[in-house]
Amino acid sequence: MAKVIASAHPALPKPPVRKIARPLLHFLQIESASGVVLLVCTVIALTLANLEAVQQWYHDLWHTYVGVEIGSWKLGGGLGHFFINDVLMTIFFFVVGLEIKRELVAGELRDPKKAALPVAAALGGMVVPAAIYMALQWGQPGFRGWGIPMATDIAFVVGVMTLLGHRIPFGLKILLLSLAIVDDIGAVIVIAIFYTDDLNLLMLALAGGGFALTYTLNRLGVRAVPTYVVVGAFIWLAFYKSGVHPTIAGVLLGLLTPASAWVGDATLREVLQDALVRAPGPGPERYSVLRDVSFTARECISPLERLELALHPWVGFVIMPLFALANAGVHIEWDEITDPIALAVALGLLLGKPIGIFLFSYGAVQAGLARLPQGVNWKVLLGGGSLAGIGFTMSLFVAGLAFGDDPHRLASGKIGTLTGSLLSVLAGTTLLLVFLPYRDKPLLGLGESPGNANSLDNGSSAASSNHNASAAAHSSNNNSSAAVSPVDAASASGTISPPDDPPAGSESNSSRSR
Repeated sequence: MAKVIASAHPALPKPPVRKIARPLLHFLQIESASGVVLLVCTVIALTLANLEAVQQWYHDLWHTYVGVEIGSWKLGGGLGHFFINDVLMTIFFFVVGLEIKRELVAGELRDPKKAALPVAAALGGMVVPAAIYMALQWGQPGFRGWGIPMATDIAFVVGVMTLLGHRIPFGLKILLLSLAIVDDIGAVIVIAIFYTDDLNLLMLALAGGGFALTYTLNRLGVRAVPTYVVVGAFIWLAFYKSGVHPTIAGVLLGLLTPASAWVGDATLREVLQDALVRAPGPGPERYSVLRDVSFTARECISPLERLELALHPWVGFVIMPLFALANAGVHIEWDEITDPIALAVALGLLLGKPIGIFLFSYGAVQAGLARLPQGVNWKVLLGGGSLAGIGFTMSLFVAGLAFGDDPHRLASGKIGTLTGSLLSVLAGTTLLLVFLPYRDKPLLGLGESPGNANSLDNGSSAASSNHNASAAAHSSNNNSSAAVSPVDAASASGTISPPDDPPAGSESNSSRSR
């Protein structure tokens, strides 16, 4: 995920600590930075899990009990499984819900014609890998892990695309980023339906009441975040006790988050003009006027966008790295690398993803439902599909759900995920290096040259101009700052200007990627 944030007004004071922290802020605002941190944590976890001197300590650390006890009532579990996988990952899935909501309201998935290709590609990228796994594990005890190779980890995909530089066409970035959102929807559905056992209907009813209360509070205009935190904690607990994985509660709460601002730009201008007249004088009136200004400025940004901006660094640089440290560490032995489960997962990612994405996209184009984006031909799509075989966060998460009670199968599922992801990086990078020409610099801020794009087009549409038009229309309709789209992230050069820095020319639009 990444955001592009405009610089602060030059008249505002600049605390010395901001200058000290500027290099760190700059790093945290690079699109590929979260992927780099995730990769480093994965290497650390694998190293600790395979060093004989510390592997027992590493294992015991994540099984340390953490919890809350009030009298006879207890809630807790292992540090890795309960606190990270059940609690912290709910926040990750909440952000996934926010992204899905934003894409459905203001992004590429809002327009059925634009959504046709990423939806078809994502379906192929889920169905074919699962089918390959099922075929190889049919009738075997490991059959339950068919959902493992279905996911794409967009943080790593964005990191690889960044390393490939300006040769990556804007249209491919749009497709892969939008595909990842649909992919997340599919993963959430699979987890909710196929990896849920022993339902407690009473707890589900209580959770439903919590969602109804959340919706009512939204309609009544309650804006206090602590109120929603309390209600959300109640919903999480109800899901946890219901048998449905509590991370699903995070997704649903994200989908319930309002995507439009409460206060429009016209009201903001009116309040600011009034403040210029009334605020200069001392006394209670000054406090009241400035309080109104503060409230108006905050409510000019939709809750969805505000929460995404606030939670992005925590998810990208705290929660996901902790998840990698707790889940990627697996003791590697040759017999486990060649284990049938590991091979099924690896082949599902390495072969199933590109084949599924290619075939379903080809079918959608031939049926007249979709067109290839500008700058993307079938060879480039095959390379992008190979990159989509990088499955990490969601794949490891599903492996834990499928084989959490069987350490050997769980290790095989994780090894297959890591092996398939590594081979997908090599395959996708090689194909894109061969099929795409080198470019010294992006043109029009889109990361592609019109001439090169046209030579690769094969009848595709100008996705960038269509997106800009739809985003502008959405912003105008809401009279507020529109929620950020992953398409914008693709058009950015890869970094965000820290608050003190002047915005770069190619990064004037808000952007994010996940």
